[in-house]
Amino acid sequence: MNSTIPPAKTVDEYIQRYPATVRPVLQKIRKTIKKTAPAAKEVISYNIPGYMYHGVLIYFAAFKNHISVYPAPRGSAVFKKELSVYKGGKGTVQFPIGEPIPFDLITRITQFRLKDNEQRAAAKGKKAGKTLTKAKPVKSK
Repeated sequence: MNSTIPPAKTVDEYIQRYPATVRPVLQKIRKTIKKTAPAAKEVISYNIPGYMYHGVLIYFAAFKNHISVYPAPRGSAVFKKELSVYKGGKGTVQFPIGEPIPFDLITRITQFRLKDNEQRAAAKGKKAGKTLTKAKPVKSK
């Protein structure tokens, strides 16, 4: 993306900035995350789409040659074996544009992050004497 263009204010605006060949993939990643985590708040953070649920849940972004998903380091570590076929680093995974995107894996990572964030929030809540409302689980296909 051209750095002189102001940051997107919404996820729709972010997605519309990309070529028509990339937009459907971004929309499907967005739909996958929203279906898996309907209680998550959709945001633009760090100039990319993100989802918040008791803290950071997951981000995604498009680049010239790949689409990145940022499940945070804990999400990446749990799925290390499955993610090993893709480029990435601590807390990120890159899916090459033009190759199949593992939407089922994105679903499972999002489910893990939901549960992980709930457990962390519950632990913090116990220390503060609060209770936590859990998200409804979504079955992966």
